[in-house]
Amino acid sequence: MILEEARKVIRIEADALMALADSINGEFEGAVRLILSTKGRVVVTGMGKSGLIGQKIASTMASTGTPAFFLHPAEGIHGDLGMIMKGDVVIAISNSGETEEVVRILPIIKRLGASLVSMSGNSKSTLAKAGDVFLDISVKEEACPLGLAPTASTTATLAMGDALAVALLLERGFRPEDFALFHPGGSLGKKLLLTVGDLMHVGDAIPTVTTETPMRDALFVITSKGLGITGVVDGDGALLGVITDGDLRRALGQGVDILELPAGELMGRNPKRIKRGELAAKALQRMEEYSITSLFVFEGDDDKQPVGVIHLHDLLKAGLA
Repeated sequence: MILEEARKVIRIEADALMALADSINGEFEGAVRLILSTKGRVVVTGMGKSGLIGQKIASTMASTGTPAFFLHPAEGIHGDLGMIMKGDVVIAISNSGETEEVVRILPIIKRLGASLVSMSGNSKSTLAKAGDVFLDISVKEEACPLGLAPTASTTATLAMGDALAVALLLERGFRPEDFALFHPGGSLGKKLLLTVGDLMHVGDAIPTVTTETPMRDALFVITSKGLGITGVVDGDGALLGVITDGDLRRALGQGVDILELPAGELMGRNPKRIKRGELAAKALQRMEEYSITSLFVFEGDDDKQPVGVIHLHDLLKAGLA
């Protein structure tokens, strides 16, 4: 019984969303164009459950390139309407369209010179009639069996807000790099902002030996630099190959007396590389692709001398993996 009731709720809300998708019309495009044309901000307002959904809508817009914030209508009639400026677009949400606190601020919104996008489930309501644009969020039925708790209607409202935010995002040509600017914290921001150049080892920290360096000395470089690898370079500093601790284990396992060999005889050729300006997340992707733990870093595709080296541990410490 419990599981069936849960499934019924989800089906009702899913049906409401499908009906909402079919009802999208020119009013929606009008709302998008209105917001795009404004030089102000988007102010979202609503009471109760509609207000909670409104906060999420404002947050989503703000994080995707549309300056937005939430204004509580009850606080608005006690002074916070001063947050609204001429040229702003107000999105007012009320399923009934007659919520007292919302209706009371409608004349002030117009007087302040802001545009109004009305989101309501009642096309004949005070809120619907007051809007420059009306977005219909009506649903056939609520998932609440008593028909009292906002359920399908709040889901429809949330979906309409997401549709607006995504449409605005696309129209603005919003890019992942732009998104990262608003999300500098956490793994998401790091993936979109940190570059290889931010994390790589440079200067004396780059492990290198020449092709003639005896392997006993190359072993010291691999150990002392702490990266489990050394680059092998020619006299001009151009990278010719690499030697990893894995290469050493394999050679020893085959009975090779490596200590007196020159590094050039043991190195692996065609080492994997990455450019300094690439995202650190791409370095991680490349390491996973080739099952390696280090990449030598170059300024450009055709450069021969490495400017750094990046290790998997650097990416782990940065929270990218």
